[in-house]
Amino acid sequence: MRILFADTFPVPQIEKLQARGYTCEQRAELTAETLVDAIAGFDVLVVRSTPVDRQALEASDLRLVIRAGAGYNTIDVAAASDRGIYVCNVPGKNAVAVAELAFGLLLSIDRKIPDNVADLRSRRWNKALYQRAPGLLGQRVGIVGLGAVGLEFAERAHAFGMQVHVLAKQGRSEATQARLEAFGATYHDDLPTLAAACDVLSLHVPATPETDGLLNAELLAHVRPGAVILNTSRGNVIDEQALLAAIDQKDLRVGLDVYRNEPGTGEGDFTSALAQHPNVYGTHHIGASTDQAQRAIADEVVGMLAAFAAGQVRNVVNVDPLRGTSTLVVRHDNQVGVLAAVLKALRGAGINVEQMENRIFSGGRAAAATIQISGSIDAALASELEALEQVIGIAIEHRPSSDSVR
Repeated sequence: MRILFADTFPVPQIEKLQARGYTCEQRAELTAETLVDAIAGFDVLVVRSTPVDRQALEASDLRLVIRAGAGYNTIDVAAASDRGIYVCNVPGKNAVAVAELAFGLLLSIDRKIPDNVADLRSRRWNKALYQRAPGLLGQRVGIVGLGAVGLEFAERAHAFGMQVHVLAKQGRSEATQARLEAFGATYHDDLPTLAAACDVLSLHVPATPETDGLLNAELLAHVRPGAVILNTSRGNVIDEQALLAAIDQKDLRVGLDVYRNEPGTGEGDFTSALAQHPNVYGTHHIGASTDQAQRAIADEVVGMLAAFAAGQVRNVVNVDPLRGTSTLVVRHDNQVGVLAAVLKALRGAGINVEQMENRIFSGGRAAAATIQISGSIDAALASELEALEQVIGIAIEHRPSSDSVR
């Protein structure tokens, strides 16, 4: 397996992969434009910040793209899907690092730490100004997005004595709900109510069409004067012009690690009215960039590549969880040609196979194939399948249309 790393990646983990017999090439200097000419001949592409567009994917023979981090909005997932290329991410491994930065921004805003440092470096002493600060104890913090990062941020806010406020939502896991209860979380029915109740609003949501411009003029109208806004998720969740207007109107204080039009490279010129506003403390999209987080992500990538070589795809984001209208389970002898006969019968009936998995039982004598199909198996076809040589038995489950992904 040939693997191209189009960003920096820890050497010890690359050496582990090479010891397994994989060919690894690290090209951290690659950009979206130069990737097109470098990608041919590789089976796997691993990226952090380098964008992967349709042109690069169509120039490749890739089977897998791994985003060494949680977000994958820099990868053209639709183009990858069109070419049958798996796209996978590494969620949760950088959650602590991002939460630490978000809380660092909050502390910096509360105590004006960057301004303190700037004045000292300019040989100015201004204790009279900087001794005034609201403090965090007892402040109400609204957390939007309770994935791994949001929960880690909530834990740190709770440890500092802040009151955690979140959206009420059905379907949260028992583990998440238990952590929220331990934090003594207060629940709100909608975003405007949450924003109006809090002194701090921290955003921890993925980049999706639904979250694009989430913090807009309408929501900002409910934010309290003098409140703090934090965003360490994705730049496009904020309407930057609306936020600029609200900063001036309500004297908001803002901590940002991400921006709508930030450079896609490690260095470069960057002009942003929002980033350069005096009420904004900003960092350079470094939330996940701690040694601890990068080691954890790299270790997970190594595990994902080993699993892929064994036929397992972890953390895939562009495969439908369930397709078709029915599930056909075929229990059969573990012999050559049994599934070929099953598939031939389905093809003859005009039934498309959407997904299939074959698992071998202990001892290696029998197996069970679970086949997601589009179409209906009538009594005649069921009898034909049952009569196939070395088929032990079949079962058919029809799903309600609402359960099918088409």
